[in-house]
Amino acid sequence: MNAIQGDLFSGFDSAINEPKKSAEKEVLSIPDADITFYHNFYNQQESDELFQTLFKEIKWRQDRMKIFGKEVNLPRETAWYGDRNKSYKFSGIHLDPEPWTPTLLQLKEKAEKIAKVKFNSVLLNLYRDGNDGISWHSDAEPELGSNPVIGSVSFGGARRFMFRHKHDKALKAEVELTHGSLLVMAGATQHFWQHQIPKTSKKVQPRINLTFRVIGHSC
Repeated sequence: MNAIQGDLFSGFDSAINEPKKSAEKEVLSIPDADITFYHNFYNQQESDELFQTLFKEIKWRQDRMKIFGKEVNLPRETAWYGDRNKSYKFSGIHLDPEPWTPTLLQLKEKAEKIAKVKFNSVLLNLYRDGNDGISWHSDAEPELGSNPVIGSVSFGGARRFMFRHKHDKALKAEVELTHGSLLVMAGATQHFWQHQIPKTSKKVQPRINLTFRVIGHSC
C-alpha cells in the first residue's frame, strides 16, 4: 500500500468528550431512486478510531485495469471481504473475499439494521488524496441481483458523491459524503442512475469507503 504522509486527521476536530448523537436522516428527493443519507451515523470519536483501525488492518491492494488497451493503476486502493465463495468482478478485476474481521462485522451489523438486509460482502476503497476517485458507473453487476441494496459507509475526508440519470442527463444530484456517514441506495436506483467520486485539485484528507453488498452467486 502506498504510504500516506502526515497526520491523517490534521483537518478534523478532536471530539473526545462529544456526546453521542442520533443519525440525521435525509431522503434524497430524486425520481426513479430510493436513496437515504445519514449524516452522523457514527460520531466523531468513533469515526476517527474506525478510520485508523481500517487503515492499519485492511489488506489494501493496488489493482490495475485496462483503458483503451493500456493497463493502468486503479485510481484508489481496494479490498474485498465477505462470506466464503462470495467473489466479485468489476472492470475486468476478479476479487476473492478475505474473511470478515471483527471490525468489519461490527460495521456490517450496524448498517444492516438501517438497510433491513443481511449483507454478505463489502468492497472497501481507500482514496489517498484528491488524485484518487471513481468514474461514472452503476452497481449493476449480475451477481448483485435485480434491485441491489448498497450500504455505503464513509470515514475520513469529505468527498462529493455525484449522481446523473441514465436516460435524462439533465437530471443530476449530489451529496457530500462526510466522516462517519451512511448512504443507502435501494430499489430501482441502479437501473436509472450512475454515480461517481470525481477527482479534485483541492487538498482533501484520505478517505475510506465501505460499500456493503449482497452477492447472490459466485462469479
